Amino acid sequence: MCQHLQRLKWIDLSGNKLNGQIPSSTHNCSQLQLLDLSSNYFTGFIPKKIGTLKALERLYLSWNSLEGEISKEMANLTMLKELDVGYNSITGAIPQEISKLRNLERLYLLVNNLTGFIPMQIFNLSQIRIFSLSRNKLSGNLPRMGFPNLEELYLAENNFWGPIPDSISNCSKLKIIEFAYNNFAGSIPNSFGDLRLLEILSLGANNLTSDYSSSSSELSWINSLANCKHLRILIVSENPLNGFLPNSIGNLSTSLQQLSAYNCHLRGSIPDEIGNLSSLIILSLFTNQLSGMPPITMKNLENLQGLDLHDNKLSKNSLDYLCVLQNLAEIYLGANQISGSIPACIGNVTSLRYLYLDSNALSSSVPTTVWNLKDLLVLNLSSNSLRGSLPPEIRNLKAAISIDLSINEISGGIPSSIGDMVNLQNLLLAYNRLEGSIPVSIGTTLSLEWLDLSHNHLTGTIPMSLENLRSLVYFNASYNKLRGEIPSKGPFSNFTAESFISNEALCGGPRFHVPSCPSTSSGRLRTKKLRRTISAALGAFISVAVAIFVGFLYLKRAKKEQVPSEGVLSSVATEERISYYKLLQATDGYDESNLLGTGSFGSVYKGTLDDGRIVAVKVFKLQQEGAFNSFDAECEVLRNLRHRNLTKVISSCSNRDFKALVLEFMPNGSLEKWLYSHNYFLEVMQRLDILIDVACALQYLHYGYSIPVVHCDVKPGNVLLDHDMVAHVTDFGVTKLLGHEDSITYTKTLATLGYLAPEYGLEGLVSTKCDVYSFGITIMEVFTRKSPSDEMFGENLSLKSWVSDSMPDGLVHVVDANLLRSNHEKLDCISSIMKLALNCTRESPRERSNMHDVLADLKKIKTQLLPCSKEGPCPPKNY
Repeated sequence: MCQHLQRLKWIDLSGNKLNGQIPSSTHNCSQLQLLDLSSNYFTGFIPKKIGTLKALERLYLSWNSLEGEISKEMANLTMLKELDVGYNSITGAIPQEISKLRNLERLYLLVNNLTGFIPMQIFNLSQIRIFSLSRNKLSGNLPRMGFPNLEELYLAENNFWGPIPDSISNCSKLKIIEFAYNNFAGSIPNSFGDLRLLEILSLGANNLTSDYSSSSSELSWINSLANCKHLRILIVSENPLNGFLPNSIGNLSTSLQQLSAYNCHLRGSIPDEIGNLSSLIILSLFTNQLSGMPPITMKNLENLQGLDLHDNKLSKNSLDYLCVLQNLAEIYLGANQISGSIPACIGNVTSLRYLYLDSNALSSSVPTTVWNLKDLLVLNLSSNSLRGSLPPEIRNLKAAISIDLSINEISGGIPSSIGDMVNLQNLLLAYNRLEGSIPVSIGTTLSLEWLDLSHNHLTGTIPMSLENLRSLVYFNASYNKLRGEIPSKGPFSNFTAESFISNEALCGGPRFHVPSCPSTSSGRLRTKKLRRTISAALGAFISVAVAIFVGFLYLKRAKKEQVPSEGVLSSVATEERISYYKLLQATDGYDESNLLGTGSFGSVYKGTLDDGRIVAVKVFKLQQEGAFNSFDAECEVLRNLRHRNLTKVISSCSNRDFKALVLEFMPNGSLEKWLYSHNYFLEVMQRLDILIDVACALQYLHYGYSIPVVHCDVKPGNVLLDHDMVAHVTDFGVTKLLGHEDSITYTKTLATLGYLAPEYGLEGLVSTKCDVYSFGITIMEVFTRKSPSDEMFGENLSLKSWVSDSMPDGLVHVVDANLLRSNHEKLDCISSIMKLALNCTRESPRERSNMHDVLADLKKIKTQLLPCSKEGPCPPKNY
């Protein structure tokens, strides 16, 4: 490397899959000014010879797997302005020789295993603007601060101790301070108020206290922050502040968007002046000892999206002030002393996603308007004194993943409409007065993981349909009046006697500690024999009747030559033949009420065959140019291809004037519908599983057939979801067959704009890498919930560039916000997914991954995500 390129000034190899060690021969590029090897798989040590590149101004080695120590030879890079070795496994201490880099403006050493103290001399670097050492194992006191040009200071997640020095005010240009998760002690210095440009102050999870020299026990340092007119984020959570919120909190910047002071031993009431903070988006004061009533002035916080006051001693007879806050997405008011009723107007806050009012003293019934919150994900009203019954309208909460109404006084039956809630994962109704039977329809809520119906007055049997709930990990029906056989298959094979104790007359296997069910084997045997005899006789009769009827039709049809001939296209490998007239009957004459969707070359209808099977019938518009080719392409592709993630063809019907494919019906519709409909929601793991299914299908198309098959139109609209939310790739109307794996063909048939690979759209070049590109765009769309044709995109901004520009620090601003509300830690996994998507969408086809590698990477990311997804119901998010 660089052996014959001595005059080279820039090397940028970032974002590839380069591995091995960084070649020491880079020192031959003696005039090199920029060396960017970030976001690769490099291992080993940083070569000491890099220190000989005297002209180097920018060195980026982040996001690799480098280890060892930072060499002292780095001090020789006297022209260096930016040094980034973050996100590696660098060990040892920060060498004091770094202080010799007098031109250094940005130093990123974050997310490594660095130990020891920060060398005192480093604080004399007068040009430094960004100083980032977060997430290491550094320790010690902070010395007197220099850094006159410092704008951003990141020291979070280390082991620093001692007081925060008042001299921090010397850094008068500071905009961002992140000291969270250390062991800083002492009072919060008033000198923060001298930082007039301060935007973010994060001091959470330390041992900071209030200034006890004041007799009022008020947080006096808040007074000084009133001078910080640009302050947007203030986080002092998890510190033993042990005081009262002063009225001067209303003097904080009107630009303040987040105020987090949870678990700080705060006492007293919330001041009325908090209503002055009109720009607040997040207010998080949970787990304190706040008392009294939340001030009515909170209705002025019109931009508020997250309100978390749970685990305090707040009391209020009316929650009407919440109804004014039309942007609220999350309300956490659980574990307080709030009484009265839930206001009916809460149903007007249509932006709500999380509503926690648990562990209070609420009475009356749940207002019917609550069931109109179609975007609600979590409803927790447990541990109150709520009465009334559950109405059928509960089905309107189609996006809900968790409903907890346990420990109340709710009566009546469990509505069967719960079976329509396809996203529901947790249903907790224990300790109520519910009666009647357990609805059979609950067996259709296939996402259900937790079902607690214990301590009620339920009667009847446990429906065998619950055996279909493959995701169910917790079930409790104890302390009811149930009888009959306990299901034993599916998830019930893992449940124990504790799930069924104290019921009226349950029976089943010995592991349930209940009596055995009465033997019915002989009766069942006689019944089976009788059924077989009747079935045989009936089958013979029907066979004869059908044969006579078919013969009659044949003779009749032979006389009517004017009727168009019809047949089944032999090219599609299927044993089943379905005539034109049967398709006409199945779709009610292709009635508009059965229309599922319309595409470039035809329309898809829902149909019901004679045997009761529901199918999808794709009818081609033969007057449309290219429709014949589209039909032939789909038949050619689907003739021999068989994969669980490809749409299954049941039959086809073709004559001169009519062509149709009969496809397996997908009850959950398209991925596009799930992304953009307000009635549906997909968690991170669900989205990742769907993408893995699509990747499996594309891998099979590219490598599993005798010649590569290029789909040419990969997008969420062409991904269908079956009953179990397994994805199936569909619509092969513009598919191309290639000669061999890496071959290229040409086409004039364009797929959907926005998903096209550059070489496909401009030159008509088609290869398997076109599908890789489209899949990358699809990944971005799935996790941003932004279509590439969204109106925000135009000549100067695309979905790809929008995502690329956000990496790595601004990803939170482009990812679908709903994915991050329940667990912010998933952002790291989503970051890996987006990196993969960007790799799939490189301009040059040669630089893109193949589907083998893409699938492997997705599965690897899934293993990293699993620990975030197996912890049962998520607790409220801590801001």
